[in-house]
Amino acid sequence: MPKGLSQKDLNAEWFNDPDFWEQYAPIMFDDAHWAEVPLVADGITSLANFDFYGKTTKIVNSSPKVLDLCCGFGRISAELARRGFSVTGVDITESYLQTAKEEASHEKLNIEYLKADAREFVRPDFFDLAVNLYISFGYFENEKDDLLLVRNVCESLREGGSFIIETLGKEIAVRDFVETEWFERAGFTVLTQYEILDSWTFLKNRWILIKDGKRIEKVFTQRLYSASELRALMFSAGFSKVEIFGDWNESPYDKRAAKLIVIGRK
Repeated sequence: MPKGLSQKDLNAEWFNDPDFWEQYAPIMFDDAHWAEVPLVADGITSLANFDFYGKTTKIVNSSPKVLDLCCGFGRISAELARRGFSVTGVDITESYLQTAKEEASHEKLNIEYLKADAREFVRPDFFDLAVNLYISFGYFENEKDDLLLVRNVCESLREGGSFIIETLGKEIAVRDFVETEWFERAGFTVLTQYEILDSWTFLKNRWILIKDGKRIEKVFTQRLYSASELRALMFSAGFSKVEIFGDWNESPYDKRAAKLIVIGRK
C-alpha cells in the first residue's frame, strides 16, 4: 500500500470506483480511439529505439519486455504483443482486465495481466520499456504519489530502458481551454464542464452522460504538468536522460503540439 494511505483512503479515490470505468467506457474507448492504436504502437516502437528489422542501429533480436501501466482493455498491450513484445499490463479495474485477458487468450498473445495499484507495482530490473498512455497520469491527490509511481517504473526498468508518458500538457490545456462543451459519442449526449484550480495546478472535470432518458455524472480532478515540470519529475525519479515531443511522429513540443509525450531513459 502506498506510504501514508490507508485502505479507506484508497477506496475513496475517485478512480477506484469500478462503476465509473464501466459506465464511461463507451465514451473513453470509442471507435476512433481503437483506430489509432497501430499509429501509437508505431510511435512507441520508434521512441523506444526498438527495431526488429535492422532499419536503425539498435536491432532487437529477442522479445522486449514491456510494462503497460494503466492498461485498461489492453488496446496497446495487445497491439505490442502482436508485434512480438512480451507484455505485462497493470490496471485496477477488474472488468477491463477480464476483457483484456479474454482477447489475449482468443488471439494467443503473450500478455500477463495483473490487478494492482500503479503506485505499488514494481519488478526490479525486469522491463525494457514502460508506457503510461491516454492521459492516465496525474490523478493522485498527493503529488508525491506521482513521483512514487515514476520511481517504481525506473526501478523496474533494465539499464538502457525507457519510460514513455503520454498526457495532457499544461501548455496545451491553457491553449485549448473551454469552460463547457457538448458532443455526441457512442450513442450518448456528453456534456462537459471544466474549471481551473490553484493557478493551473489542477483541471477539474465534470462529465455528464445522457442516453435514453438516463443521466449519469462524474466529477474528477487531474494534476496538470508542464513539459519542464514533468521533465524535472523524471530526473528526480532517477532517469538519466529525458526527451519531450508533441506527437507520436516526434514533432517538437511547441505551440502546435497535439499532446505531451515525455520519454525517460534509464
